[in-house]
Amino acid sequence: MARAAVIPKNDDGRRDWLNNFALKLVVYAASLGVTPAELAAVQAAALFWAWVLDAKNAFDQFDMNWTAYKNLARDGGAPLGAVPAVPALPAAPPPVDAGIFVWVAQLVARIKKHPGCTDAIAQDLGIIGAMQTFDPGSMKPVLDLELQAGHPNVGWTKQGMDGIEIWVDRGDGKGFCFLAIDTIPDYLDTAPLPAAGTSAVWKYKAIYRLNDEQVGQWSDIASISVMGA
Repeated sequence: MARAAVIPKNDDGRRDWLNNFALKLVVYAASLGVTPAELAAVQAAALFWAWVLDAKNAFDQFDMNWTAYKNLARDGGAPLGAVPAVPALPAAPPPVDAGIFVWVAQLVARIKKHPGCTDAIAQDLGIIGAMQTFDPGSMKPVLDLELQAGHPNVGWTKQGMDGIEIWVDRGDGKGFCFLAIDTIPDYLDTAPLPAAGTSAVWKYKAIYRLNDEQVGQWSDIASISVMGA
C-alpha cells in the first residue's frame, strides 16, 4: 500500500501542517540533526505563511465587498452606504526564502532518513502520510483530447499503471476498433484525416493495463472533430 502525500495540497491545509511541524520540531530538532538555523527558518516560515494567507483572505473579502458596492452603485436596489474599508494588515514578519514548501519538503525528506526518526516522532511531526489502499479495479482513465497539426492527441495519466489500451470510432460505421497500447502519455493519433474539405467526429475510449491485462473501468467516451486538409 502507498502513503498519501505528507504536505497538504491546499494553502490552508499547508498552514495547519507547517504550524504543527514548526511547533513540534522544537522538541526533536537536536536528536534529528536539525541545526538551530534550520529550526529558526522553519518557525519563521510558519509565521510568514500564516501572514501571507491572512492578508490574501482579507483582500479577497475586500474584493467581494467592493464588487458588491460597485454593483449597487451601478444597478441600485438599496442605499449605497459607506465605501468598503481597505483592510489594515498587521506588520509583516521578516521575509523568508522563496519556495517555502520546496525547501521544507527537502528538510522533511532528510529528517525521515535520520536514524533517530522513529515512527512515533514522524507521526507527531506530521511527516508520515496515511496509508492508501491501491485498488486497480477502481481505476478509470480520463481522456483529454486536443488537435495537434490537425491530428487528435489523446492525453492521459498513468496513475501507477503500466499503460493504456485505446480504442477509436471514426464514424465510418465500424464502431469502436482497437487503436493502440500506449505506455508513455500522451498518444498522438496519426491516422489519415478525412478527405480534403470534409470533417468527421472521432470518438475515443480507453482502459488501463497492468501486468499485460486490462484492469479497472473503461473511460468515458471522448469526442473530437477532425477536418481533412
